[in-house]
Amino acid sequence: MRVDPVEFLTDYLRSQPDIPKDSPTGDMGSREAGDTTIYLEHSGGFRVVRDRMDRFDIEYDVYHVDREQAVQLALLVREKFLEELPGSVVGPAEVLDVEDISTPRYYPDSTSREHMYGGEVAVFFVES
Repeated sequence: MRVDPVEFLTDYLRSQPDIPKDSPTGDMGSREAGDTTIYLEHSGGFRVVRDRMDRFDIEYDVYHVDREQAVQLALLVREKFLEELPGSVVGPAEVLDVEDISTPRYYPDSTSREHMYGGEVAVFFVES
């Protein structure tokens, strides 16, 4: 399969009305310090079923100027992935299941010292 999970997961989060507009991204190149940002990054995974199902591990980092809002947004992203995404078709992918790898943890940005919470999920999908 040649499906970029960061792309379809970013599109999924952008389609959610309770996620801040334009905050989900797979590219930090144009981000300014102080911008509310949900950064998705592919961190690993493997083929589960030959030519059929993949597992991609995705880290999500949530930046916000307010620590409490950062953790609340990170928990919302986690909830969207775990509770609402399974069973959905998003672009070229049908998401079969999502599992926690790690819950959001506080990692203040080492350069800007912004508040950041990061977690990781495993996304199981097939091409739709």
